Amino acid sequence: MPEGFGPDDLIACYRRGVFPMADSRDDDFFYLVEPKMRGILPLDHLHVSSSMKKFARKTSLRLSVNQNFPAVIQACASNHGGTWISHSIESLYNLLHLRGDAHSVEVWDEEELVGGLYGVTQGSAFFGESMFSTQTNASKLALIYLVRRLTERNFALLDTQFLTSHLKSLGAIEIAQAKYLEKLDNALKTEACFD
Repeated sequence: MPEGFGPDDLIACYRRGVFPMADSRDDDFFYLVEPKMRGILPLDHLHVSSSMKKFARKTSLRLSVNQNFPAVIQACASNHGGTWISHSIESLYNLLHLRGDAHSVEVWDEEELVGGLYGVTQGSAFFGESMFSTQTNASKLALIYLVRRLTERNFALLDTQFLTSHLKSLGAIEIAQAKYLEKLDNALKTEACFD
């Protein structure tokens, strides 16, 4: 990681609307990204298909929060070929988790971790970083659970960074950077507790 860059610096980045990415898993350095168009998922616009609602009702998969953050971020890194989650970035997020600024949602099939997601919280904003799934619908289940939890705990912003077709199908939208910074500023003025 860049010399002298620690957890406080990473939090400062999120608070001004930027986030880190690396070129590969083994890259020692990373750069900061500030997209001109930003993906967000409005918490009151989550779209869950009928088949997904049925799956969520009937599945035997189990959900948990912050039960194994290191395993979730490691699975996210291994699940994406040519990942942007370098070892340096992974170490930083594990430190954020230990101090209560980063959280995970896990999906379990008995004792096997089959899906999940993680992100950073500040104020009433949740900055979604990555998700993974080794079983059909596991990451969708994690996201549905995340949105419910954020809504119940009065979060105002779910930042998805970019808009993917997967996120778009679940209700995510893209907004201009200026609009995003306005929403971020408002979210940072109010406190919400993820735990």
